[in-house]
Amino acid sequence: MSAAPGHRCGTVVLAGRPNVGKSTLLNALIGQKLSIVTPKAQTTRQRIAGVLTRPAFQLILQDTPGFGAPAGRRLNQSMHREAVAAIATADAAILITAATRWTPEDDAVLAQLVSAGAPIVAAVNKIDRVRPKARLLPYLESLSHRHPFAAIVPVSALRGENLARLVDAVVALLPVAAPLYPEDQVTDRNERFMAAEVVREKLMLALHDELPYGIAVEIERFEETPDGRVEIDAIIWVEREGQRKIVIGSRGEGLKAIGRAARLDLNELLGRRVHLSTWVKLREDWTDDAGMLRHLGHEPT
Repeated sequence: MSAAPGHRCGTVVLAGRPNVGKSTLLNALIGQKLSIVTPKAQTTRQRIAGVLTRPAFQLILQDTPGFGAPAGRRLNQSMHREAVAAIATADAAILITAATRWTPEDDAVLAQLVSAGAPIVAAVNKIDRVRPKARLLPYLESLSHRHPFAAIVPVSALRGENLARLVDAVVALLPVAAPLYPEDQVTDRNERFMAAEVVREKLMLALHDELPYGIAVEIERFEETPDGRVEIDAIIWVEREGQRKIVIGSRGEGLKAIGRAARLDLNELLGRRVHLSTWVKLREDWTDDAGMLRHLGHEPT
């Protein structure tokens, strides 16, 4: 692909502890919803790249699973490896923190980024929640002493504040190179993956406590019909019989509501009318089952 002289292109990882707004920031920077967003930790389980293309640059932004300890079940270990691999191969990194609140988890993410050696921009997110704004100043000052960041940029991913400044700071760190993706491509993931994520988002929003972490979604069938519709069959995997009953709900009402919400989002995402069918299936302890994790794309085949 040809490019103008001085064109910059590179991969930038979005790194941060769970729930600091990585997925919201990715969606805001790209200008459309690519990564699902919920208030729950571990919403993002697999890497997803958003591609921001302009005449002078192409920015490949990688959303990662929330960085955490590589312990616990195989799914947690897989998510940790995804985050580490993304960090290790990036041209630059955006460390996302929550305004005025630094935690030991932030320390762990920063240490991993520093060990990878790529330049780091600190994005201080959720500034819309800080009142008065002067309360930000001591936090920004403390960040400047934690690491020689290439830039420190206060932003609000939710309200789109200061995002152009963040993009400028990151693009300046990228190598001069031709674009890697066509200018109309906005993600490296296909529609099948996106459909599974939309269904999982609705499950996480509808269900409470720890139940969402024992649930996975697999798209068994994704077909376009002659009249322009898309027919999708989705399997919702759970690891306990009790979870299956909760997802289905009384007289199936819970599953119907989840399916309805997912279908409406999919209509908009795909730009076509969607017929969505869902089934709930049991696979005991799938979060600790290497074969099942490979099947669901969490581990190499």
